[in-house]
Amino acid sequence: MKTILLPLILLCFTFCPAQSGKVTRIDNFKSKYVKPRNVEIWLPAEYAANPKQQFPVLYMHDGQNVFNPKTAMDNVPWKAGDTAQRLIGKKEIQPVIIVAIWCTDARYYEYFPEKAAAYLTDEERQQMDEAAAKMGVAKNEFLGDEYLKFMVEELKPYIDKNYRTLKDAPNTSVCGSSMGGLISFYAMCEYPDVFGQAACISTHWPILFDNKNMAPSNAVRGYFKEHLPSPANHRIYFDHGTTTLDEYYEVHQKVMDEIMAAAGYIPGKNWLTRKFEGAGHSEAFWQERFDVTLKFLYPNNL
Repeated sequence: MKTILLPLILLCFTFCPAQSGKVTRIDNFKSKYVKPRNVEIWLPAEYAANPKQQFPVLYMHDGQNVFNPKTAMDNVPWKAGDTAQRLIGKKEIQPVIIVAIWCTDARYYEYFPEKAAAYLTDEERQQMDEAAAKMGVAKNEFLGDEYLKFMVEELKPYIDKNYRTLKDAPNTSVCGSSMGGLISFYAMCEYPDVFGQAACISTHWPILFDNKNMAPSNAVRGYFKEHLPSPANHRIYFDHGTTTLDEYYEVHQKVMDEIMAAAGYIPGKNWLTRKFEGAGHSEAFWQERFDVTLKFLYPNNL
């Protein structure tokens, strides 16, 4: 989808139920690269309290699930703002702005690392299209690069212009779960000068929906192996559970961990992989451990 769309962006100022801090929603944020979508911006209480302070920014995918139970899957959001505000209040993390980007019906193709498609065979691409069809998603072109252009060339400049942000890479992070984990990792690899940190939660390494065919996941890891940014100025968080869809992830994550170590990443310093026994593949589980993610990304001692 490459046509240029320039209608007016509508702003809705809302307070999400049971949500600490202020949430501003932009309805139908237009893009010349991808479909328009809603974007929500959460500001910590410190934003209003300290009018001269600038803040790091965390960009999150599947934004409809991040704050609001009315729009979240099964009405269970991550409660990202509540968790962040609680940790900020305890001085366990730095104050941070959270930008939640809603997904569209092209999610499967927008969140796939597009340049990794060069590592796929025609048969593997067909299998991906068949998997998408089972989810009710129409066959589409890969849109990962276009989605990242939307983030980097359109959304981030808007956020930096309208909010008091720390604009550099060390203060700009990206986070997502499942396919959102893949596109978060891809964002850091494609734009290492923009995103200094990535959090990949329950990363959907299989690409398909089980481990019967490992070829697509090997193709994706082949791309990442060749494009990892420098460990000198990048940090990355991975995790996975052990039940439902997450039961397929550990074997893939172990291979990725070997790639990370070979590239010079150091566990506990600029890289962390966590396994959560009994955790499944849903917002309820990601909500429970989002504090772990935030403490890695924004510890007060950095």
